[in-house]
Amino acid sequence: MPTEAEAETELAAVLRAKGLRMTAQRQLVLEAVRALGHATPEQIHERIRGQVEGVNITTVYRTLDLLEELQLVSHTHLSHGAPTYHLSGDRGHAHLVCHRCGRITEVDPSLFANAREEVADASGFVMDIGHVAVFGTCAECLEKER
Repeated sequence: MPTEAEAETELAAVLRAKGLRMTAQRQLVLEAVRALGHATPEQIHERIRGQVEGVNITTVYRTLDLLEELQLVSHTHLSHGAPTYHLSGDRGHAHLVCHRCGRITEVDPSLFANAREEVADASGFVMDIGHVAVFGTCAECLEKER
């Protein structure tokens, strides 16, 4: 994963190539996504609120849309609420989401290779395992039950 300075340089270069300016808002949103790992726009807004003027929830949503268009962040739907954003370089994983505590665990998509083949054989549908969320109960919550 790139350092903050490398990411800032990458963001500035991508923006310049598209004829756009580097702004404090854009930088803060990208830094918040990196720091939080997986975050909703509301969580990102909460983290950066008050650090620079003019960053309201609408600014966060617009900035995330731009960063996704620039392929710097991606989103996944991990629940019925707002999308969850993460760095685009993190796309090569599936998400395990605990119903009880909300923990999100990343796993290698190859764990789902057999399921992908079985679904394709049965229906002709090919799953995008790098962009999937599976819901259940994490080991820690199961241990608390015992």
